[in-house]
Amino acid sequence: MLDPGEPKFRRRKADRPAEIVAAALAVFAEKGFAAARLEEIARHAGVSKGALYLYFETKDDLFRAVVAQAVAPSIELIRAMMATHPGPIADLLRGLATRIGGLIETLPVGGVLKMVIGEARNFPGLARVWHDDLVAHVLDALTEAIAAAQARGEVKAGDPRAYALQIIAPMLVGVIWRETFVPVGAQPFDLPALARQHIETMIEGLKIRAPTTGEAHR
Repeated sequence: MLDPGEPKFRRRKADRPAEIVAAALAVFAEKGFAAARLEEIARHAGVSKGALYLYFETKDDLFRAVVAQAVAPSIELIRAMMATHPGPIADLLRGLATRIGGLIETLPVGGVLKMVIGEARNFPGLARVWHDDLVAHVLDALTEAIAAAQARGEVKAGDPRAYALQIIAPMLVGVIWRETFVPVGAQPFDLPALARQHIETMIEGLKIRAPTTGEAHR
């Protein structure tokens, strides 16, 4: 922990990597990866380009730092919540909707997600990092939670990984809608409300239902 009595310039030097990462997150979300310039990121961070190079040699390094420092901690909290939740699955899914809704409202992850999708063909490393460090963790944890709920008799038969994707996909589509179509005049969605409504729909769809009288006698 830094001594509050240390000279201000020494404390600021220690803060620079985090400030550069925050600036990179904002520039990537606004400009995309190909159009982002290290000079602009340095200017947003309030440092020289030379100072930026002391911490990050390339844009790829900066993107990895953005994922690791600005996005992954929130994703890890979501993954840990799912991994330790004992059930019932409905409570877990409602908590997931709240966490994801908060994440997409407080961090400019939508712009970065749009960038990853749009530029993955030319920069496949972006998609690889986004998948390996973020998406796969959430999808795997949710798949395991659904499989456990099936074993407890809470969720009907079906591929748990496919169910996990069904749960996540509409939230991602909502983010893409906001980043792609709202800027050109489309009516926006309330994304946290969308997440909550979608989760309630999924909870009903995943339930094991007792057969009706007619079905029971077939």
